[in-house]
Amino acid sequence: MPQTCILIGAPVDSGKARQGCVMGPDAYRVAGLPDALAALGHEVRDLGNLTPATAAAPPELPGHLHAPAETIGWTQTLATQAENAMDEGLPIFLGGDHALSLGSVSGVARHAATQGRPQFVLWLDAHSDFHTPASSPSGNLHGTPLAYITGNTGFSGFPEVTEPVREEHICILGLRSVDAPERKVLQSSRIRRHDMREIDETGIARPLSAFLARVADAGGALHVSLDVDFLDPSIAPAVGTTVPGGATIREAHLVMEMICDSGLLTSLDLVELNPFLDDRGRTAQVMVDLTASALGRRVFDRPTQAFG
Repeated sequence: MPQTCILIGAPVDSGKARQGCVMGPDAYRVAGLPDALAALGHEVRDLGNLTPATAAAPPELPGHLHAPAETIGWTQTLATQAENAMDEGLPIFLGGDHALSLGSVSGVARHAATQGRPQFVLWLDAHSDFHTPASSPSGNLHGTPLAYITGNTGFSGFPEVTEPVREEHICILGLRSVDAPERKVLQSSRIRRHDMREIDETGIARPLSAFLARVADAGGALHVSLDVDFLDPSIAPAVGTTVPGGATIREAHLVMEMICDSGLLTSLDLVELNPFLDDRGRTAQVMVDLTASALGRRVFDRPTQAFG
């Protein structure tokens, strides 16, 4: 069904030391995201690119964190924008690194609570992003969103998470790079997680179908966070955290098509696109095509792409 798709540029580049994701939102526009959604019958409203609120990092935060004040400011801005946008349509957050999800997910979860709906999150990522500021060995805050939105402590100075997402309402698909301390915490959590070994053995449709059924049974709101590194770097090289062995193009399209068929999608992140690392816009185009699949494009509607 036609929807109002609200494009929200979030050029967050503070969540890690390697720069380049600041160019992501405009790369999606140049790659034709607004036109692709409009061609599917959706109304498209582009709010442009946001800027972070002015913020300060409190002294109790670990000193090794990269750009914590800027990330706090982004979280404040994005949480407010996300909550407000949910009343207008389906927000699509154009990233920007994965630190943007600190704000996008906490904001949509607040809105879901006002509607009496549980918030669910599908995390399509090679990493679990379940570190806290203290446990992160790199100090890169793009590795902390799931810890933050589930209400873990240690995020001094960040907006209070008033509506934490329940761990059992989170599903991670595509895991293949988790460090030992994070693995230990993740294994003791109630987060549903499926690594590429499991996907190789049983396919990607089975765990996704089970999760979508849980969302539907609960009458939940579904936020999907799509990281470029969910995909194999052979088809999506424009990311600073490439991990071989990711999802194939057909696996990724199947995921998005199943999400579309479920009718459950209420908000979407597109994160970690670094156009500086791309090959003639290839990764940006793949991400646009996947978004189109999530919003209604069928296999037989897909245009031929030429990258030569």
